[in-house]
Amino acid sequence: MTETDDVKSIAPFGGEQNQKYARYATYASVTVASFLIILKVAAWSITGSVSILASLLDSMMDAFASVVTLIAVHRAMAPATSKYRYGHGKAEPLAALSQAAFIAGSAVLLLIQAGDRLFKPQELVETEIGLIVMVISIVATLGLVSYQAWVLKRADSVAIAADSLHYKGDLLANLAVIAALLISHYAGWHYADPILGVAIALFILWNSREVAAEALVMLMDRELPEEERNRMIEIARSYKDVLDVHDLRTRRSGPYRFVQMHVEFNGQLTLNRAHTVAEAIEMQVMDEFPLCEVMVHQDPGTPRYPKDDDPAAND
Repeated sequence: MTETDDVKSIAPFGGEQNQKYARYATYASVTVASFLIILKVAAWSITGSVSILASLLDSMMDAFASVVTLIAVHRAMAPATSKYRYGHGKAEPLAALSQAAFIAGSAVLLLIQAGDRLFKPQELVETEIGLIVMVISIVATLGLVSYQAWVLKRADSVAIAADSLHYKGDLLANLAVIAALLISHYAGWHYADPILGVAIALFILWNSREVAAEALVMLMDRELPEEERNRMIEIARSYKDVLDVHDLRTRRSGPYRFVQMHVEFNGQLTLNRAHTVAEAIEMQVMDEFPLCEVMVHQDPGTPRYPKDDDPAAND
């Protein structure tokens, strides 16, 4: 075996197919959001339901968020340039942060509308049309969320994860709208519509907090999860020429991971061999963690012999 036999050859970052899945998810999201807006505008104009209005505003927010996500995902996947040597991955958390702000603002407007209806309750009309529209919305949203979940297993994207969170909230919101329409129509309790509208608005606000928190974590360059860091250290220590690993630094930028680590080698090892092993570590980490850039700094070290095998013990 030569010194280069244990080096895997893979492309830096990798995961090109997964990036295609991420783009397809953004197209699906924009399409579904546009379709739902058209449906809900018609339903609200006919029924006058504040719950449907709440769902309509939520769909409009989702459409905006989906367009922002589409742009951000495409931008984040753009290759690095001489001015942006670490790529454009931060476009994703910036997009997620703007989504959170827009969502929170729309939820406040919805609270105002629902509050006004609490003091001035109105009887709903044509509730059957509203029910049909909401059932169609649930089916379309469920299909989109399922597809996004499939994509997220293959492409780690904070923007798509944030977008998916919106639509999961929509599933609950749509069920709440159906409940409001049924209660108002069959029980004649017209307060159900604005009360559930308030509940939906509060739920949207809570979702916006989670989206903002996740975006800020990435913008502040928080370390990768502990299990990922431990696995990277385990990979480096699995090579017999490696004495120890220290100063592991990791961060995420959109879909990309950046990893730096110091690896200690026997100071008597040839530079060629140390470089070969370091490159093998980089390739294996990139192989196990797609869309990852790894830099291994080689440090000279002293072998740590067990006490009985220490050559100095015989002097």
